[in-house]
Amino acid sequence: METLRSEKDPINTLVRIPVNGVELEGALVIPSSARGIVLFAHGSGSSRHSPRNNFVAETLRAAGIGTLLMDLLTKQEDAIYQTRFDIDLLTWRLERATQWLMEMPRAQWSPTDKPVAPSRTPVGRNPEQEPPAKAGDRVEGSLDIGYFGASTGAAAALNAAATFGSTIGAVVSRGGRPDLAMAALGSVQAPTLLIVGALDDVVIELNRKAYERLKPEKHLAIVPGATHLFEEPGTLQEVARLAAAWFRRHLGAPRAANRTVEPHGRARGAES
Repeated sequence: METLRSEKDPINTLVRIPVNGVELEGALVIPSSARGIVLFAHGSGSSRHSPRNNFVAETLRAAGIGTLLMDLLTKQEDAIYQTRFDIDLLTWRLERATQWLMEMPRAQWSPTDKPVAPSRTPVGRNPEQEPPAKAGDRVEGSLDIGYFGASTGAAAALNAAATFGSTIGAVVSRGGRPDLAMAALGSVQAPTLLIVGALDDVVIELNRKAYERLKPEKHLAIVPGATHLFEEPGTLQEVARLAAAWFRRHLGAPRAANRTVEPHGRARGAES
């Protein structure tokens, strides 16, 4: 019999989440006394091993926020161009991972060297045949949940946030395509931060249009000198800093009334 883990114990483990006949692999890391956990939704052609998302994840953990970096597609699926841009599929799988986190109190996660599956496996579904996930009661002891989405993964994150309503504590998009979730933006209740590079002209305009559709607390931060992948010196560090401040403000804290604000330490060129 496995020993249940204390809520104050750090967690670092590989998880496998069964979804409709496939297993989604993820790296779950939760620091001691974490105030929340952030699920990463990667963009097309990326994976949970992405150095950019791993850098952001390390910054979040240093700020006391847990992370789950996972692959929403299998290697075979990711090799297919159409599948990489299947926003409905990405959304549905992110919802399944979210349900898994909601259903498992922190004490039930396994020790670091053993991959685990959920104690109550989410039921797989074809998005065209069954209703979407619903916001439900969270298990006592579970952590506040946030989303960090990059590129097309940002659209999946916003769609899932709309589905789960106030269950999701915050959303951050890095160089994202929120325009691919335009129909859902008006239903997003989570405070949302859109981060875009100042030299990413097309994506800036797409984010500005999406920003107007968002109703809750929201902010558009434009990082000077950054292109789409934030490869320029210091730009990814700025993304990580802004994201950590946003999640620290909103995870593990009382929910505020809808308003438009800036994240702590606003980026130069940021818009409200």
